[in-house]
Amino acid sequence: MKRAAAHAGHQRGVALLVAIILVAIAAMLATAIAWRSSIAARRGTAVFTVAQGYELALGGEAMAAYVLGDSLAHSQGIVAPTQSWAQPYGPYELDAGATFQGEMEDLQGRFNLNSVVTQAGGTGPFIEDKEGVAEFMRLLQELQIDTQFAARLVDWIDTDTQGTPGGAEDAYYETQQPPHRVPNTTLSSVSELLAMGMDRASYDRLRPLVTALPAGTPLNTCTARAEVLDAIVGTQEWDPKLIATQRTQGGCFPDRQTLINALTTGASAQVGPRIGTSSKYFRLRAWVTLGTTRFTLYSLLQQDPSGHFRPLLRTFGTE
Repeated sequence: MKRAAAHAGHQRGVALLVAIILVAIAAMLATAIAWRSSIAARRGTAVFTVAQGYELALGGEAMAAYVLGDSLAHSQGIVAPTQSWAQPYGPYELDAGATFQGEMEDLQGRFNLNSVVTQAGGTGPFIEDKEGVAEFMRLLQELQIDTQFAARLVDWIDTDTQGTPGGAEDAYYETQQPPHRVPNTTLSSVSELLAMGMDRASYDRLRPLVTALPAGTPLNTCTARAEVLDAIVGTQEWDPKLIATQRTQGGCFPDRQTLINALTTGASAQVGPRIGTSSKYFRLRAWVTLGTTRFTLYSLLQQDPSGHFRPLLRTFGTE
């Protein structure tokens, strides 16, 4: 009798232990399912928020293209920072919890990195443009950046395999980490300077002053910053405060003739074709805020021959 009672008690203990284990497993499974459901819900919300932000930003891009077209249609061939396209927009509430903010910049007011090369007849191989290289070297010198990057930039773009003094071709870049080669074509992004070995601090100083547009695109003197104007003229005579005051009062400053008058004798023949007072390349930076989430869109807009603007390049989050 005692043995039977002990055996029954042992069975009840085993049954209780099995029940506890099953409850623990069920609790673990329920927790895992709840966690995965929560993650899936958050992921779905994030994907929807990004998609919504993207569509709202595209709406802002279309609005910016319209404002640009309308503004330049009445500009009489002059693109200046006092015109409506250059005024910041927003923040403007689109819907409950959604706001839009945007600003436009004339990219032809920056130094064009692709101007260090030229093409014979517009279709031949890329070769060094000595005036463009000299201007870039002066800009680098003013910013206290190694001027050898001017030669590196030429070798990065030109179609030959002969390294210029101070430059670098495939043999140099294949020894870097990670190893890579030169593209032998014009830049599509200023960030390619980092692939040439430029340090981050120098790049951050240079980036707001340069762009990557088709070779031969003229600089707009009406929107160029003082550092870029100094690099064109070859002397540090352009005061940023004076430029800001003149532009606030009169729109375009300096105009093409004023800049040519500041050049040394004989330089106008080389610089004249490289400058102007109009633009057809602009960059839109748009922010869409949805609750606590911010979506940023960068769009490169180009004016086509019909006068309409179309996006050439879009990036998200970073330029």
